[in-house]
Amino acid sequence: MTTTVKVQSRFDEPVTQEVLTEALERGRQRGGEGIHATALQYVPQLQSLLFSFPDHSAVALPVRNYPELAALNDAELQALTLGFGGSALCLEARDLHISIAGLVSASQPLMDMAATLIAARNGRQTSPAKTAAARSNGRKGGRPRLTVAL
Repeated sequence: MTTTVKVQSRFDEPVTQEVLTEALERGRQRGGEGIHATALQYVPQLQSLLFSFPDHSAVALPVRNYPELAALNDAELQALTLGFGGSALCLEARDLHISIAGLVSASQPLMDMAATLIAARNGRQTSPAKTAAARSNGRKGGRPRLTVAL
């Protein structure tokens, strides 16, 4: 199935207060989506970038694992800033913009951990009725099996 998308060029349209208000509202509605770091620090001893999040948790990513970052010197790594609402690394001197989600997704151990966490969280979604039924089946020797008459 092929989908055709028509692109509209609006580069010369003035930004009115109404257009700006609509754009801000769309941004607020999408605000919970994705990764949004609140702080960034280069830790030379670990040669890693440390991203902090609103709940004060943090993730360290080793610079050597990312060719774009490994090519930077210590001064450039110290000059990295957060941009795009905390969703990207930016280094204006090199016109470098890298999404944090992309960096995290390039790390197989982090992706494995994310998959495990999602599975654990989804496994906990249960109701009291489902829990009671599972316990009742356990006392009876397990889930009843279907018997097929031939």
